[in-house]
Amino acid sequence: MGVMPDTWIRDKARADGMIEPFVDRQSRDGAISFGLSSYGYDARVSPEFKIFTNVDNAIVDPKEFSDQSFVERETDVCIIPPNSFVLARTVEYFRIPRDVLVICLGKSTYARCGIIVNVTPLEPEWEGHVTLEFSNTTPLPAKVYANEGACQFLFLKGEGAPEVSYADRAGKYMGQRGVTLPKV
Repeated sequence: MGVMPDTWIRDKARADGMIEPFVDRQSRDGAISFGLSSYGYDARVSPEFKIFTNVDNAIVDPKEFSDQSFVERETDVCIIPPNSFVLARTVEYFRIPRDVLVICLGKSTYARCGIIVNVTPLEPEWEGHVTLEFSNTTPLPAKVYANEGACQFLFLKGEGAPEVSYADRAGKYMGQRGVTLPKV
């Protein structure tokens, strides 16, 4: 299993719509970088945020998730409360090939500020906006900037296609748009 280079990512994005919209090279210009890199793609976070709060004394339960656990904001800068987290999504919509697994890592700019980005692997033939979790591990409020780089996706090409893909088993997060909450 190899990590795929920029040429392969570009070809798949252009020919097969693997990443839409696609930014052909790293873009900075005073922003946290995003776009195509040597062996990955740095995705942007959209301006849609679900900020977790305990105003209503809700309990976070992945089997019975309540929308009382958060407040929704559409903003260019999201403030994450101390020792809390927000859910967001990528600007980009991904369509993963059948013989590829995608791993996501947080940007070092955020990690150096105590902000951790978590995403589970994107499985073969999964598609959708990627829901992102930003955890503020600090005792201080922290900022996340919309429409700027959030995380890097690495594309691992398998030695062959799997017997059963995410699409084959009708995975519960298939085709998600917007910030998607937990499902059982």
